[in-house]
Amino acid sequence: MEKNMRIAYLYDFYGEILSEKQQLVFELYYNDDCSLGEIAEQIGISRQGVRDCVKRCETSLLQMEQKLGLAARFDEITEDIDKIKRLAVSACEDMTQTEGVEESIKSINKIIQTAEELKNKF
Repeated sequence: MEKNMRIAYLYDFYGEILSEKQQLVFELYYNDDCSLGEIAEQIGISRQGVRDCVKRCETSLLQMEQKLGLAARFDEITEDIDKIKRLAVSACEDMTQTEGVEESIKSINKIIQTAEELKNKF
């Protein structure tokens, strides 16, 4: 199941590189949960042809991620943004819970530093 989720995730990034027929087979297999036999009947090729097409799609998507790494970079950015959000919430809490501004300034500096680190990644 985890492999299928990963392949479907990569399809969101690289699906357009597949041919129209490959996209159709992929979507029927992964999104609509059709069997190889059902897909074969629907598009007029053999069951083995459908299986080969699915495997070629998977290989293409994995190779594109290996070469370009867009999904991995997106995951990193998402994690960094979540970290910035947590730091901002913490800074707000510090500002409302302390009378001094030192902790607030430290928290805000962490947010700025994390944002700079994110910017420098790209």
